[in-house]
Order: sequence, then C-alpha cells, then structure tokens
Amino acid sequence: MAMTFDPFSELDRLAGSLLQSRPGPRVMPVDLYRDADRYVLNADLPGVDPGSVDVDVDGQLLTIRAQRTAGTAEGAKWLTQERPAGSYLRQFSIGEGVDTAGISASYDNGVLSVIIPVSEKAKPRKIQVQSPSPVDEQKTLTS
Repeated sequence: MAMTFDPFSELDRLAGSLLQSRPGPRVMPVDLYRDADRYVLNADLPGVDPGSVDVDVDGQLLTIRAQRTAGTAEGAKWLTQERPAGSYLRQFSIGEGVDTAGISASYDNGVLSVIIPVSEKAKPRKIQVQSPSPVDEQKTLTS
C-alpha cells in the first residue's frame, strides 16, 4: 500500500490547531441576508448549550455571545480533541433602519437564527407626484 504525504495539508492542520488553542473568542461563521421586510442572520454554533447563547442590542450594536464547553470523559485518554471549546463572540452594527424592539432569535440544530425587522420608516414607499390641474394652470396664467 502506497502512502502519500502532503506537507501543505499537514502545515494547514498544524496552523489550525495552533490558532484554535489561543485564548479568546472562537470563530462563529454567519450568513446574513435581507428577505423582504427583515434581515435574517444565521450563525453556526454546533455543540453549544442553548442556555449559554446571549443575544443583545445596545443602541445600534447587536452582540452574540455563546459558550461551548470541552468534552470530558472520566478516566479517558484523549487521542485527539479537535472540536474547539471556549467562548464565541460576534458584533454587528445594525444601523438606524431596523426595528430593534422587534428582534427575535431561535436556536435549532446548532444554528442560531436572528430575525431583524426593518423599521416602517426605512421601508421603501411610493411617492405620488402632484401636478397642477388645468384649472389651476389657467388661474396662474391669467393672474
């Protein structure tokens, strides 16, 4: 059986393990899109206890915090432990065009979904163009 060695994949694995072992917040990948009159933010938080997830708004700053605890097995000798544990933190500037009082969040199957409604004043609206009636035009010309 022939085995191949790819030095770049080994360096990638080593760099990833070094970066994950550093203290501080972990990476929280997100998708953010607008759907009609709301923004939808989906954040991947697999293995996070839903009770540790905290979403808050302070002015125009939306903050998401979560905690993932390391796996523990009594008397086990770990051969590898690649799933990162620790704190997760992401902050988003949400601007003035959203209804901060209407923000809602849910956590299902490792995905945190945050719904951010657009405020009424920021929704697109049609502006009616006014023009003078022919009678008004006649009065203006004769005056």
